[in-house]
Amino acid sequence: MDPVIFLIQVLNGVQYGLLLFLVASGLTLIFGIMGIINLAHGSFYMIGAYLAFSLTRLHGNFWVALAAGVVIAVAIGAALEWLVMRFLYRRDHLYQVLLTYGLILIFEELRSLVWGDDVHGVAVPQGLDFSIPLTDNLSYQTYRLVISAICLAIAFGMYWMIQRTRLGMMIRAGAVNREMVQSLGIDIGLLYRLVFALGVALAALAGMLAAPVSSVFPGMGNQVLIISFVVVVIGGIGSVKGALVAALAIGLADTFGKVLVPQIAGMVVYLLMAAILLWRPQGIFGRT
Repeated sequence: MDPVIFLIQVLNGVQYGLLLFLVASGLTLIFGIMGIINLAHGSFYMIGAYLAFSLTRLHGNFWVALAAGVVIAVAIGAALEWLVMRFLYRRDHLYQVLLTYGLILIFEELRSLVWGDDVHGVAVPQGLDFSIPLTDNLSYQTYRLVISAICLAIAFGMYWMIQRTRLGMMIRAGAVNREMVQSLGIDIGLLYRLVFALGVALAALAGMLAAPVSSVFPGMGNQVLIISFVVVVIGGIGSVKGALVAALAIGLADTFGKVLVPQIAGMVVYLLMAAILLWRPQGIFGRT
């Protein structure tokens, strides 16, 4: 393989993997800390993409739309936790699956009513709508590099928050022993609301960042949901670090699988998952 083409595929794999990390990190926080199997998580990715489409048309500035969309996503997450999710913490996982699947149907119907069933596009932000030349006839889109940089900054920010702040300490403690955290006078309900809102915001942010490089279309959340669960399982449930490593591995495996073995490209990610789970059934950074 030509070195320049190899570099382009590596950059594509890393960018795809980092977007997967944003979605999967929110999912692993909700799943690992709150114990909620949230099948509707992919819908928040879709909502983010549609928010980017609508708010960009309204404001004319993608970055303003991005900031406004994150605020809206946090509000949606907090409202859903208060209205729905808080009643599921002590319920069987079957109730969680049924209810969150119902949320998928609700969000899809609302999407159809508000935005219709057409495919939409979001323009690349002004100032980033150019490519960096690599050879005489090959170049790489600048916005894709910006996506990767934003995702990496968020990854480091999440690590710092979880490992170095008081809020992170409470989140880690709540994941281990809910009753102990409550006995220390910490409002576990508010803590879980913050975690759920953060998870929703991360998924929506991924959808907003992806909108300019992909179409905005009905059902787009269902595609990312399945692969996000694969990331969570490979990385280890509840591990943000594991989600990052697994997402990058899946992004590279999927990208190079489509280039090198297109006949079985759809299987490559799942073969990788099977191999890792045979080695570590709890995931790379999962608790034993």
